[in-house]
Amino acid sequence: MTNETLKIIEKRYSCRSFTGEALKQEEMEAIGLAALQAPSAMNEQPWHIVVVKSKELIDEMDTTVMAMLSQKEDKTVYNRMMNRGGKIYYNAPCMFVVAKKPGKDLDCGIVAENIALAASAMGLGNVICGLTRLAFQTENGDSYKEKLIPEGYEFATSVLVGYATENEGTPHAIDMTKLSYIG
Repeated sequence: MTNETLKIIEKRYSCRSFTGEALKQEEMEAIGLAALQAPSAMNEQPWHIVVVKSKELIDEMDTTVMAMLSQKEDKTVYNRMMNRGGKIYYNAPCMFVVAKKPGKDLDCGIVAENIALAASAMGLGNVICGLTRLAFQTENGDSYKEKLIPEGYEFATSVLVGYATENEGTPHAIDMTKLSYIG
C-alpha cells in the first residue's frame, strides 16, 4: 500500500546543510498552519509556535551556543557539531520554535513532526533540533527566552527549515526488528 503521505514519510530525512536563502512568507504560513493542525490530548493545544525568520538572530544564537560548547570540559557535542560544519543550526534561514505548557512534551512532539512533514511535502529541507535548548543556557539565554518563549510557556523543541544544499538526503535506515505484531 502506498500513497503520497507514506511516500513523504519514507523520503523525509534530517537536513543538516541549508543554503541560507529566506523562505517565502506563504511557505512559512503553510507550515505554521500544519503545526497548528496537530492533534493534542483533549484538544488542549498546549503549544505556541514562534516562527523565527531572522537569519541574523538564528546566526547569533548559533555563534553563542558554539562558543558555550567550546568552553565545556566535555567536548562531545562541540566536536560532533564541528564535524558537521561547525554550526548548530546548519545555516537554516527559518526556525520554528515550539513552546509548551509544562508537562506537555508528547503533544509538542506531534507538532514538530507536523512541521517536518509539511516542510518535506513542500520540498524543503528540515531537521528537528532539540539543541536549541542550549541557547537558553548561554549568557544571552534570558534575552533569547524573552524573544522566543511566551509567558507561561517553556521550550519544547525547534524545527529548522530551509532549502537544502543537496538535492536529496538519505533517510535513516529502518530497523524492522523494532516492529512487532500481536494476535
